Amino acid sequence: MSHRKFEAPRHGSLGFLPRKRATRHRGKIKAFPKDDQSASPHLTAFFAYKAGMTHIVRDVDKPGSKMHKKEAIESVTILETPPIIAVGVVGYIETPNGLRALSTVWASHLQEQVIRRFYKNWYRSKKKAFTKHNAGGKPNANNERELAKMKKYCKVIRILVHSDIAKLPLAQKKAHLMEVQINGGDIAAKVDYAVSLFEQSIPVSKVFSKDEMIDVIGVTKGKGFEGVTTRWGTSRLPRKTHKGLRKVACIGAWHPSRVKYSVPRAGQNGYHHRTQINKKIYKIAAPQFTAEGTIVKDDKGNIVADRHASTEFDLTKKEITPMGGFPHYGVVKNDWVMVRGTVVGPVKRVITLRKTLLRQTSRNATEEIALKFIDTASKFGHGRFQTAEEKAKFMGKRKRDIEN
Repeated sequence: MSHRKFEAPRHGSLGFLPRKRATRHRGKIKAFPKDDQSASPHLTAFFAYKAGMTHIVRDVDKPGSKMHKKEAIESVTILETPPIIAVGVVGYIETPNGLRALSTVWASHLQEQVIRRFYKNWYRSKKKAFTKHNAGGKPNANNERELAKMKKYCKVIRILVHSDIAKLPLAQKKAHLMEVQINGGDIAAKVDYAVSLFEQSIPVSKVFSKDEMIDVIGVTKGKGFEGVTTRWGTSRLPRKTHKGLRKVACIGAWHPSRVKYSVPRAGQNGYHHRTQINKKIYKIAAPQFTAEGTIVKDDKGNIVADRHASTEFDLTKKEITPMGGFPHYGVVKNDWVMVRGTVVGPVKRVITLRKTLLRQTSRNATEEIALKFIDTASKFGHGRFQTAEEKAKFMGKRKRDIEN
């Protein structure tokens, strides 16, 4: 009986089997944070769209650490987060087999971008969705009865929200739709809170705050069909190996006369559903709120929203979009969230942001972030200048400026 010459740990994790293409394009929330009825009603998730990455400089505030009061350069991801729109509420009852939806109530008016979600082919459809539900623009007569039933029997209340995809630099016209659990308050307060949000635009700053730890759910970048060396990280065979060397030499013993599930094989790599936990929010560029929950406005009635990427150390005011735009994305024109590190998926991919499921007590979670510099140089070239004005000042008048 043969044996292996050297012992070694296995290649690749079996915790993510099966490695196949995700059944859904949008990240699904499989667990919501535990409800605390002593808090006021609030949402627990939000939609975001990946714009790209950049880097920041900040002073580390960790007494006792070697990095304390030293500058650190860190990579960050920019997620564009246009306001979400509430269009319905779902009530769940508890059964021995888990939660079961008891009733759903929809808002009176639904935008075309969300009605498209109910069709495979909008162009060829008769566009009849919700025409009888709210005939003549009046809400369904059964709504009050259904809401009363939710308040009496339901244990979990979730609100139906869709993204405002028309505001993004995407070709897609069909909005993404998902259920977001409402935590805090009793069931009646949850239902009233959900109904009060109907047809309202909800900014990201109403759900998340700066320095908060969140979870990011999405589908990774697809790589197609790949071999074992790339897919599982197995060692290459010696150079002179017959019929190729990026293979697994022995795929199992004679008996049992089957290939075990744990043996690395070629197949689909990427486009897997993944949840990344403990992503810290470094900056939120969205409308500000008062203690009463109303949006702060200036003297002229304009919403106060600091969407700039300049810090107190910057000489010029600059937007978050780097020179030349984010590669393969374009210009960020809406609210955005800066998250530390990487986020799954390619640019333009829809990402689901969820409140953390854990009690955040670590030093990383409680540290307050003070940004000194956000890089907005071109991500396409060498990135020498931070703004177009800075480049024009350095380069002086050029031939194309004179001709125009």
